[in-house]
Amino acid sequence: DRRTVVVHSQFMRPEQLDDYVELGLSPSFFTVHGYFWGDLHVTNLGRERAYFLSPMASAIEAGLHCSNHNDFSVTPIDPMRMVWSAVARTSRSGEIIGPDERVTPWQALKALTIEAAWQIREEDDKGTLGVGKLADLVILDGDPTTVPTDQILDIAVVETFKEGRSVYCA
Repeated sequence: DRRTVVVHSQFMRPEQLDDYVELGLSPSFFTVHGYFWGDLHVTNLGRERAYFLSPMASAIEAGLHCSNHNDFSVTPIDPMRMVWSAVARTSRSGEIIGPDERVTPWQALKALTIEAAWQIREEDDKGTLGVGKLADLVILDGDPTTVPTDQILDIAVVETFKEGRSVYCA
């Protein structure tokens, strides 16, 4: 009854998603990597392989639980950039790194909340709001599901709550 999470499921082949389904694996993607190094991946690996970098849309379509993460020592800790990178999949030069792998803002938010909590077996306490849950949440100054994609990066945290208590207020 394990939930095996494969962190950095970045460079996989399309048929490996079927293996993930068969084996019950759950990918944790690093979509922001496409922004910082997508152009280099296209140069080094070619478009076909680079465009399947962190294939979140394909994973969701296959029915997989997938999260999104970053490595704080490699890229800045910036959850809105993580959401934006999953939605836009745009590199520093402006190239869309895998247009077929773009997800909706709601899917990108779920990858940081609901799906991440599921992967670590904390869905009864975290990931969504509900009676008896910890109430770890942020209030944003914009709605990532309604603003134009290029404005997701401009959304700021107004307040942060940890276990129902305010721990940060802008």
